[in-house]
Amino acid sequence: MASDSIDKLTEQLAGTTVESSTELVYKRKDATFKLNTAEDAKELIEAIESFDNMKALRLEGNTLGIDAAAAVGEALKKHPEFEKALWSDMFTGRLKTEIPQALKHLGAGIMSAGAQLVELDLSDNAFGPNAMNGLVDFLPSKSCYTLQVLKLNNNGLGITGGKMLAKCLTECYENSLSTGKPLALKVFVSGRNRLENEGTKALSQVFEKLGTLENISMPQNGINPPGISALADALKTNTSLKILNLNDNTLTEKGAKLIAQVLPKLENLEVINFGDCLIRNAGAVEIAKVLNENNNKLKELILSGNEIRQAGANSIIESMEKKEHLEKIDLDANQFGEEGCAVIKGLFEAMNKEDILASLSDDEGSEDEDDDGEEDEEEEEEEEEDDDEDEDEIQESEIQINKDKSVTPQKPKDPSITPQKQIKVSAADFLAFPSPTKLQQMGEERGVAIKHELGDEDKDIEKLVDTIFRISTVVTETDEKTKQAANQCADELLEPVLTDSDSSGSLFTNTFLVKLGVIKGEDKKYKPPEDVSGPLLVLTHIIQQEYVSRFSREILQVFISKPHPVFDKASTARHGLLQTLYAF
Repeated sequence: MASDSIDKLTEQLAGTTVESSTELVYKRKDATFKLNTAEDAKELIEAIESFDNMKALRLEGNTLGIDAAAAVGEALKKHPEFEKALWSDMFTGRLKTEIPQALKHLGAGIMSAGAQLVELDLSDNAFGPNAMNGLVDFLPSKSCYTLQVLKLNNNGLGITGGKMLAKCLTECYENSLSTGKPLALKVFVSGRNRLENEGTKALSQVFEKLGTLENISMPQNGINPPGISALADALKTNTSLKILNLNDNTLTEKGAKLIAQVLPKLENLEVINFGDCLIRNAGAVEIAKVLNENNNKLKELILSGNEIRQAGANSIIESMEKKEHLEKIDLDANQFGEEGCAVIKGLFEAMNKEDILASLSDDEGSEDEDDDGEEDEEEEEEEEEDDDEDEDEIQESEIQINKDKSVTPQKPKDPSITPQKQIKVSAADFLAFPSPTKLQQMGEERGVAIKHELGDEDKDIEKLVDTIFRISTVVTETDEKTKQAANQCADELLEPVLTDSDSSGSLFTNTFLVKLGVIKGEDKKYKPPEDVSGPLLVLTHIIQQEYVSRFSREILQVFISKPHPVFDKASTARHGLLQTLYAF
């Protein structure tokens, strides 16, 4: 149709507007006007019939009855070029029994025209599962073989509706195979539909067959790990995926791990929205491990409202350091506390990415702030128990371990007797009751021996840090030999693990800070050493090694530079550590 003809038609039809030369938009005259009959829809029908090359029809905000839908369907039969049915919020106030019949009439018109639909948007219509009966003929038909965008958001489909939808899409895909151009759906949006695990499993089977999806948005569907597991399997075949939105489902740590395992296959991913998914610290760490080395096209990461604490945030932030295309990261409504939020902002400033960090105004506060009162009482009780344990350790440390590992009390030394050759101490002996003498007696292969003692746990970062702490408790500023021996052990344990994996760096840093008592870990009863000078001295050596990342140093600098009671008895060691950190 020529431009002047379009303008003339627009003037004649006050409730109808022409958005472009191919899209017709109809808006009802006022909020009380309903399209119940063909007569009510006369203006719309005339517009459709008179519109040449109508590729899109937008009817959102109307209320379409059965008879009016039948008349519109008849008008659609004249438009084989029709591609986009933009029909969200189109059945306001209609009975659930009316909607399926109305949909049947509209679908019949499209099928009769031989149109090849590209987009179908039926969002924000109060369908319920019953309305899917109005689509069971249309969705598997030839008119939907070309469908690229399907939006069924906020329809209340439920598990039953989800399964019906999956069946329709499966039939459409299988029917389309005979044409040589199978269904290649790119966008699937179905949030707020109560699909739950069973509905998600059914749809995941369809996704797996398609393998063409670029956008999967399924927020607020009550999906738990079993449903997430099925979805994760389906994602493996959809390697062109750009948007993954599972906001407000219950992924938990388990679901986060399942999705994380698939992320390396999704190199085109640009948006991850796992807000309000209860992934917690462990889930955040699992995701960070993968993002550290993959998904470099990522533009947006939403992890708000997940009960993530400082350690998890550190891991996530480190994984974002190399993301050149990152435009937004949302960590709001987690559990960082006032100090934690300040640290996070500081880390983004250090990366020159402070502009991409969303507001942290709704932070829920750290557990440190909530539990201080309770922990003070627990600490008093534990201090009494520890005093008894310390006495036992002192007595036991005076026991000499023989070659056959039987224990005998040491005899007083007789100065007239020439001392025998010193017995070499095993790693197990040293770790049981550490002392500077035992560390020296282990010899030059002490690091190898301790690593061997750890066995299968020699790559477990938390176990390694725990072991290094145990070693470093015997280190002092004045005993250079013991310090060097401890440093040697630290290198032997850490270098292979931190060199092989970038993601291990953040876990090492977080775990070390937890052991220092600067941030809280999972074990609420854990108490750091009374004097952390030894660990800080060994850490000063560790951070100078090539196997430690720049980002790990930045995190340590932020936390070590902040005043904390744990540093009161280790001021000299802390000062030396900070000087070394500032030198990088």
